[in-house]
Amino acid sequence: MPRGPKGEKRPADVIGNAVHVMRVLTGEIEDIIPDDDKDQAAKALGKKGGAARARAMTPERRAEIARKAAQERWKNK
Repeated sequence: MPRGPKGEKRPADVIGNAVHVMRVLTGEIEDIIPDDDKDQAAKALGKKGGAARARAMTPERRAEIARKAAQERWKNK
């Protein structure tokens, strides 16, 4: 059986998945997402870090990083 992004079991076929979604939406079953055992405070700080880094950079430096990333993405195509 296929697994979701957090390792939960999901129906393999389209109809089975549709029935599962319908049951979750109607409240028949609860779609439980397991806890990832990460510290919530650390997750909150991690989300702030990228934005703070972007604010601290000059627009030229951000453009340089974006250009380099685009070149790497398109290198193998």
